[in-house]
Amino acid sequence: MEHSAVVSHANPVMRNPSLLRALARSFLAGEPTVEQIAARASRTLGRQWGWLRPLAQRYLRAVAGQPRPRHRDVIQFFLDDRGFRRAWSKHFHELSVEQWLREPQKMQPVPAAEAWNLPRIESVGDLCDWLWLDPGQLEWFADLKGLNHRKNRSLLSHYHYRVLSKRDGHIRLIEAPKPRLKKLQRQILTEILERIPPHPCVHGFLKGRSIRTFAAPHTSQRVVLRMDLSDFFPTFAAARIQTLFRTMGYPEPVADLLGGICTNQAPRNLFSGLTQEARGLYCRPHLPQGAPASPALANLCSYRLDCRLSGLAKSAGARYTRYADDLAFSGAEEFERRVERFSTHVAAILLEEGFMVNHRKTRIMRQGVRQHLAGLVVNQHMNVKRTDFDRLKAILTNCVRLGPDSQNRGDHPSFRAHLEGRVGFVESINPARGRRLRAILERIPW
Repeated sequence: MEHSAVVSHANPVMRNPSLLRALARSFLAGEPTVEQIAARASRTLGRQWGWLRPLAQRYLRAVAGQPRPRHRDVIQFFLDDRGFRRAWSKHFHELSVEQWLREPQKMQPVPAAEAWNLPRIESVGDLCDWLWLDPGQLEWFADLKGLNHRKNRSLLSHYHYRVLSKRDGHIRLIEAPKPRLKKLQRQILTEILERIPPHPCVHGFLKGRSIRTFAAPHTSQRVVLRMDLSDFFPTFAAARIQTLFRTMGYPEPVADLLGGICTNQAPRNLFSGLTQEARGLYCRPHLPQGAPASPALANLCSYRLDCRLSGLAKSAGARYTRYADDLAFSGAEEFERRVERFSTHVAAILLEEGFMVNHRKTRIMRQGVRQHLAGLVVNQHMNVKRTDFDRLKAILTNCVRLGPDSQNRGDHPSFRAHLEGRVGFVESINPARGRRLRAILERIPW
């Protein structure tokens, strides 16, 4: 019944779409208060209509606590609002655009974002100045029309591509931005994204956090549940990234361009002969794995997921941490009794939030087996896997006996730094084992 009412009243509205667009613009420009919105709308229509103030009140209630709405969302609100449809039908022939508002939209962050101290970028011109680009360059880097996707010209592409095969037959596409785009993404990362506090349960790609801090809360637990997300980075569509920037308070044109700079639509010729699933993931605008801003954006876009999973774990007497696409839960006897049903609830939440579980990698690890997360054993205390320790020890020993060049099978440009890093990692996890490896490392004839 409601749907038919919308359709019947939409026809006279759409006979004057410019009026509808102008009114929506007046709602989005300036301060989001009833008085300010009603005043701007009155200027647009050239008269202080009595129905504008109640309409502004209903609009603010509808968008309260939500990311900044798009222009089309405001228009849809008008079409769905009964009071607006009645006023439009009654006064349709008296309404006209008396004044188009030209001032740029103001920053309108959600309440939680007001303390983030983000740079104020309120127009496309402001964004050009902030990034030191002219409008044409900005449009080219953001590529909101997907021209690079359609043209398939490598010289015009903003990315270098590398297709990797997974053990399960799927693929992973590494998308490394070229220097100029990488510089823009790094600026967005350091001056915007890194100013936003992450969820406390997140440990991937953050300063001061690592796989060590990810695994540490799960040591000496009766049961550890590990779950893995499929195709983590390409799961985040460009629309989701643009919504995040609107949540920060940026106007729609600015948020769309920031999102365009940070996302990519891979060219079609990369996927000849591959599955429809792979083409669907990578040929739409998505978050590219290999770009500097992608890890931070993925973490921020997963904030609601982390809140829900953290709350679910707390209600079940468990602990929760996440490192990129690896999820870990652990607990005592009470959690052990319900862990199978708990994993089903987690999978349902992931599906509701737009993620898919890689069920082949789900593991329920009780104390009788080796409990491991991100390559670390967590049964009694945190430790490296015995096989990893033995392999590294053998490499170091062979370097002493046969020389380091004989063991550099991965053609590392700085093999010494590579081994230093691996030994340093073991030292950070198990100092006693690390000292043993360090003693061998120091005997290598470089």
